[in-house]
Amino acid sequence: MDRRTFLRSVTAAAALTGTGGLLAACNANPQGPSNASAEVTKGGTLYILSDLSVQQLDPAKSQNLAITMLGFVHRRLTSWKIEEGKPATVVPDLATDTGRASDGGKTWTFTLKDDIHYADGTPIVAADIKYGIERTFADAFTSGLGYHKKLLAGTDGYKGPFQGSELASIEVPDPKTIIFRLSQPYGDWTWIASTPPFAPVPKGKGTDASYTEKPIASGPYQVASYAKGVEVKLSRNPHWDKGTDEARAGLPDEIVIQLGQQTDVISQRLIADAGNDKSAFAVSFVAPAQLAQIQGNQQAKQRVVTSKSGALAYLALNVRRPALADPKVRQAFQYAIDKASYQIASAGSAELAGGVATTLITEGIAGREVYDLYPAPPGGDVEKAKQLLREAGHPDGIGPLDFVLYNSNNYPKKAEAVQAALLRAGIKTELRVMDSEAWEALVGGPEGTYDLTLTSWQPDFPSANGNIQPLFDSKEIGNGGYNYSRYSNPEVDKLITQAQGTVDPAEAGKVWAKADRLVMQDAPVVPLIYTRNSFLRGSKIGNFVIGAFPAYPNYLQIGLTK
Repeated sequence: MDRRTFLRSVTAAAALTGTGGLLAACNANPQGPSNASAEVTKGGTLYILSDLSVQQLDPAKSQNLAITMLGFVHRRLTSWKIEEGKPATVVPDLATDTGRASDGGKTWTFTLKDDIHYADGTPIVAADIKYGIERTFADAFTSGLGYHKKLLAGTDGYKGPFQGSELASIEVPDPKTIIFRLSQPYGDWTWIASTPPFAPVPKGKGTDASYTEKPIASGPYQVASYAKGVEVKLSRNPHWDKGTDEARAGLPDEIVIQLGQQTDVISQRLIADAGNDKSAFAVSFVAPAQLAQIQGNQQAKQRVVTSKSGALAYLALNVRRPALADPKVRQAFQYAIDKASYQIASAGSAELAGGVATTLITEGIAGREVYDLYPAPPGGDVEKAKQLLREAGHPDGIGPLDFVLYNSNNYPKKAEAVQAALLRAGIKTELRVMDSEAWEALVGGPEGTYDLTLTSWQPDFPSANGNIQPLFDSKEIGNGGYNYSRYSNPEVDKLITQAQGTVDPAEAGKVWAKADRLVMQDAPVVPLIYTRNSFLRGSKIGNFVIGAFPAYPNYLQIGLTK
């Protein structure tokens, strides 16, 4: 699976995330007059068209981004402020601020706001957030985001609260205060507090799998009905107070999530823009073929919103394989690949596919520095690639290399474009296509018996931490980790630890940028493109805005126009 992007578009977007539409979200498509940002009114029914058969509303199982589906029903300690053309910023949600660090960033304290309640009128207390987090450690809830599990102190062997045990590293000295003791200094804990596990769950609730169908709501909406594979209806939480919530507008009276819709049918419905579909938007991306169709329909074209940037698509080179152990060989890949042909294979054009990538930290993330260590013309630099291979002792090229990919997201076609470019430089490959489960087991498993793979990545939160650490930390090799290059550099590991322990975001950004360059000098991956996500909406949808990060509309601000 295109792991993070897939989760962002099918889980996070339908959700994240962020890929048919889970997660992983350029210049916007040319648009005429549009009411995407027009004045909206309170009231009405918002329809959300989803290609998923299940809508996950259990925060312990969710990988949703802070601004997508889960945010309708659940609040967290912090959330995100998303504005068009601006980087995402962290804002208080249930807490009065974004957290107070002490002990060099190893201890974080939050104070809850006054007058925050569940849908049944019960006050939300700090113990509920502690219990909700502890619940994620139970074996039944391993599919959700788990950054906190590695960061909280004393979690080894902990299996959740259902047998009465608690985590000593989460303290609740009073109903309004929650204190987290971490195993290491971690400046991005304020972002971690915006992830799904930090949604409150009343103690004793959520003990079985059905919690996703009737969760206890802290956000502006509660589940009114849940028909598996068909529809989820959300109605207002009468005890939600807009005055305590700057992340959510809470505009529609009702939200109807239609499940199990075919992506092409969704697009056709929204293009037609009839009846309730005028008040609808799709969680899935608009496919390239459908985008091409829409270009000839001026009315529909005005209702497409495209992200400026999104996930990083890249080729991972398994540095532990003998053929790829020499950095000069890996640097030859940087010049050999024709990124323009990859754009065409991805979406039919550079405009739709996204811009050429040269860095690891994606656009819209604070601290990103723009550079290119391997400048080459659009078609690549075959002679430079061959020169590097000769210097590495391979005058006749290398290969065949085992190039693995999964049969989804158009990867076979994309891989063929990469394969053809490499062959011109004397790098021979053999494509091995497999299903997503087999691919995940191989690239995330202990053996690592492959040479190359294609994938993409969008961070789970707006920090360069989310770009660098999961993909290049040596601790993320195997055991389900995402370091598919099996890259290990003690200096990079040291920079990761240093950056994570830096509480000041600007100073941390400088360290992450240094790590970005160091990784690219070693060339364990070839950055290909920063992908673009396009979404289609009905004509009555307003506040349909995509910020610099993430590459998804901010669901929580969407409303209906007059």
